[in-house]
Amino acid sequence: MDISNISKVLSNNDIKDFNVDKNQKKINFGEILNEALNKVNDDQNFADEMDRMLATGEVDNVHEVTIAAQKAQLTLNLAVEIKSQLMDAYKEIMRLQI
Repeated sequence: MDISNISKVLSNNDIKDFNVDKNQKKINFGEILNEALNKVNDDQNFADEMDRMLATGEVDNVHEVTIAAQKAQLTLNLAVEIKSQLMDAYKEIMRLQI
């Protein structure tokens, strides 16, 4: 397997500099978590609306409804998994002896 061309893909010109500006607004973890949960809720509401529209005949394309339902399911599963990981991390921190 020849991987000599990978250096072209990973050249320094393609990598962006992610230095944080000191004047940039700070975002806390709570805000990020709140935005993510709002996105999960929006996806669930959209899937419910698509189901309603399919039932009433407002949507002809079943694929769009299925995609919306799968997207809602995936975002919910991701949120549940992240919650589980956060709880495990919290429990581990609480077990530490100072």
